[in-house]
Amino acid sequence: MACFVVPAAEALITTAVTLVVEKKFPEKAPLQATRRLSKLLWGGSALLAFEHFWHGEIQPFYPFLTAAQDPESSQVMIHEMSTVGVGMACMVTLAWAASLIFLKVRKPSSSHATVNHSKGA
Repeated sequence: MACFVVPAAEALITTAVTLVVEKKFPEKAPLQATRRLSKLLWGGSALLAFEHFWHGEIQPFYPFLTAAQDPESSQVMIHEMSTVGVGMACMVTLAWAASLIFLKVRKPSSSHATVNHSKGA
C-alpha cells in the first residue's frame, strides 16, 4: 500500500544531508558513499511506487493513496509502513553498508601495491 514511503523519506533525508554537508564543507572529498545510498533508496522507492500505481493502490488525485480513504485501511497502511517499509529501508541501508565494507576490504593497501620488481634482475 504505502511501504515505499519509508525508503523515500530516508532517501530525502540522505539527499538533503549530503547536499548540506557538501555545501558547508566544499574542501572535503565528495560524499560518494552517501550519494550511492540515496540512489539506491530513490530507485527502490520509485520502482515500488510504480508497482503500487500499476495495481491501483496509488491514484493521481487526492487522496493519492487509496488506503487513506477510510480509517480501517489507514490503520493497515500505517502498520505496513511500520513493518514492511521500515524493514525495506533497513535492508537497503545494511546492503549499502556491507558494500562499503566489501570495497574497503577489497581495496589494496598502498604498502602492498608498491612492489619493487627491480631486485634480482
